[in-house]
Amino acid sequence: MPQEDPRIVKLRKMREKVQEGGGAARVAKQRAKGKLTARERLELLLDPGTLNEQETMITHQGDELGMSTERILGDGVITGYGQIDGRLVYVYAQDFTVYGGALGEMQSRKICRVMDLAVRNGAPIIGLIDSGGARIQEGVRSLGAYAEIFRRNAQYSGVVPQISIMLGPCAGGAAYSPALTDMILMVEKNAYMFLTGPEVIKATTGEVVDPESLGGAAIHMSTSGLAHLSTPDEPSALALARTFLSYLPSNNVENPPYQSPTDDPLRMDEELNSLVPLDSTLPYSMHEVIKRVVDRDTFLELQPMWAQNCIIGLARMGGHSVGIVAQHPSVMAGVVDINASDKIARFVRMCDCFNIPLVTFVDSPGFLPGVDQEYGGIIRHGAKVLYAYSEATVPKISVITRKAYGGAYVVMSSKYLGTDINFAWPSAEIAVMGAAGAVNVIYRHQIAKAADPEAERVKLIEQYREQFGNPYYAASVGFVDEIIEPRETRMKVITSLSALRDKVAPHPPRKHGNIPV
Repeated sequence: MPQEDPRIVKLRKMREKVQEGGGAARVAKQRAKGKLTARERLELLLDPGTLNEQETMITHQGDELGMSTERILGDGVITGYGQIDGRLVYVYAQDFTVYGGALGEMQSRKICRVMDLAVRNGAPIIGLIDSGGARIQEGVRSLGAYAEIFRRNAQYSGVVPQISIMLGPCAGGAAYSPALTDMILMVEKNAYMFLTGPEVIKATTGEVVDPESLGGAAIHMSTSGLAHLSTPDEPSALALARTFLSYLPSNNVENPPYQSPTDDPLRMDEELNSLVPLDSTLPYSMHEVIKRVVDRDTFLELQPMWAQNCIIGLARMGGHSVGIVAQHPSVMAGVVDINASDKIARFVRMCDCFNIPLVTFVDSPGFLPGVDQEYGGIIRHGAKVLYAYSEATVPKISVITRKAYGGAYVVMSSKYLGTDINFAWPSAEIAVMGAAGAVNVIYRHQIAKAADPEAERVKLIEQYREQFGNPYYAASVGFVDEIIEPRETRMKVITSLSALRDKVAPHPPRKHGNIPV
């Protein structure tokens, strides 16, 4: 038997070394926290056997303080490409067992390399984040390393989908990279994000807070609005990331993937006809409307705990991806406020980036009044929604289920913002404001002069409601394309989407617009 080539033996040993990450002791410590290793995470995220690693033997090169005593192959991040449901994706997974996943110059080069390849090949980029932040011992090089990633996040935005899966800490300036991506998914209890940590906050402001309360998944899902989805553990997070990606195309020139529907496109749901109460002051479930209209079990709601007066998410209709936007009349009566404006505007722009048609369900009495809202810039934030809908060139369909008053009617995909098809249910009320408010303004002198002012007010309110508390006047002047029975909504929307599939709506030549931020 011929003697084995020593060069091959050395290569195999080096490959084994690559697989060890930070070593057995650090891997055991990682698992003791209930966390998977970087490679185990990639095995769950990607189709089995499809990971192809790149630059596996890179090691760190700079050490300003002379503190590093070992050079670990791969330098704390696994990068490469693989497949999800047979589609090409590029990935990077930070390895917390190597210097706590801290990012330095060479780790950044590896990440930037796969980001560049992803864009050149028109494929999504998915980052698995688990890092203590910048590698301090590399000094200013680590700051430049972050800047290289941030620049690519911004330049490649809207070119290929960028997904961040938060599986551990992401502190300091590192948090800006996920914030620039299309979707942030966090693991509860293990993942957290903040710019300044608890110790710095205590030293500067005197406030005492722990990492979970400062930047955990619960905070970013409900208070800051930074995260889009969260799960209780890593396997479910990685599975959910696969699901999210199934709604998106691989890049901005492709259409989203089609899945053969198991739900009849012509299905009518009789329950919809009785869902909206006769009393327009009573709430109902917009979630129920959405679930009954889209393909069964396909609605993936995003940011469900933040700005709950509006609903956004991805679904399928007739097997095709759609973006769903709606007000929720059971929360704050569905008014549009600052947070809801930001939530809707960013989602609309993401859908437009990746050729996902928009279906908007409208039931809102208007923008939230109040000094705090005005001082907080509700005009500026509301203008973002106007801008996003006006700029979007994907097929746009709106369904007015009930109230469509004032500015809320205008901004929520109204016909004159370029929406292609506008449907209304018989329960729709399209007006400048509600009947009581309108009568108090228009007829205040007439009411004041009446023998019985209250009786006169009630009579005028009823007359106003009779004229404008239905969709027929709006339809008569062209604000609505068709008044439909609620049970027909699914069929009508799917048919309209099919007719709009080849829509072309080019923008005037420009570098880019100037959206209010």
